Amino acid sequence: MRLLMVTNNYPTPEQPGVGNYVRRQEESLRELGVEVDLLYVDRRQAGRRVYRTLPGRLRELVVASDPDLVHVLYGGVMADIVTRCVVDRPVVVSFQGTDLLGGPGRNSLDRLSRRLGVRGSRRAARRAAGIIVMSETLRRALPRGIDPERVWLLSNGLDLSLFRPLDRAECRRQLGWTPERKHVLFPAPPDRPEKRFPLAQAAVELVRAAGTAVDLHVLAGVSHDEVPVWINAADVVVLTSTHEGSPNVVKEALACAVAVVSVDVGDVRERLAGVSGCFIAEATAADLAEKLARAFGHGERVEGQGKVEEFSLDRVAERLLAVYQGVL
Repeated sequence: MRLLMVTNNYPTPEQPGVGNYVRRQEESLRELGVEVDLLYVDRRQAGRRVYRTLPGRLRELVVASDPDLVHVLYGGVMADIVTRCVVDRPVVVSFQGTDLLGGPGRNSLDRLSRRLGVRGSRRAARRAAGIIVMSETLRRALPRGIDPERVWLLSNGLDLSLFRPLDRAECRRQLGWTPERKHVLFPAPPDRPEKRFPLAQAAVELVRAAGTAVDLHVLAGVSHDEVPVWINAADVVVLTSTHEGSPNVVKEALACAVAVVSVDVGDVRERLAGVSGCFIAEATAADLAEKLARAFGHGERVEGQGKVEEFSLDRVAERLLAVYQGVL
């Protein structure tokens, strides 16, 4: 099988921590014998104007590589363009979260961009031969009338050789964190409004005011290979997003046996079900603070690894290959 992957989410020397799950998915498919060509749409460096040249670049690469099918990761304007331009072979579109659900945006231009992205995603979904969603939340966000036989529920693959329990004291030493304090990890840039960093800050302040020595750390601009050190150094990973698809960091934390406190978003409730020491909280500082305190009281580690074995890279690659075969 020959595959063309089109993505605007891929690691670069300037942004080494971005899109690593796409790169690892590409590698795991190659290991199964799939011939993969990659078209990287560098939205971060080139800005929105990169989409003006996408149709020409896409047509040239389709002619040159002659793929059996095209897989777009993820939705928005890019998926709209690809599904409009590629008409002579099947196109699969993966949706991750904001591309279908939208979000508040940093400013008026960002809010407009997100609205246009959602419209583009909905048009792409109607055209696509196959659709992959990360959670039931995203399945419900698809346009009405989509044939359910064209939709697959499939999360990103997880590198279980990388995300595993590490010595917490050693991880804290590497990062310079005070060993005697509690540490909460917020796994997103603070300037993304849909992640609601101020809510996490307020919750940690309440915990601190109640007498617990606790620090809040932001996971941003960290290379993918270093992320397990940050997760293992933390007592709790906290998630306060307005919306998510299937957040990778929750599965990564469970693979590292680290507690998670999260609002009820995406598929997090399903991921945390039955894992003692992990909690779903209301989207209030008070309830998040209470759940953080309970997580601190649970102990060193949680039994979460068994919950994420199904998301190993090789298993997800096999399921993804089955999706391709089904579409073809």
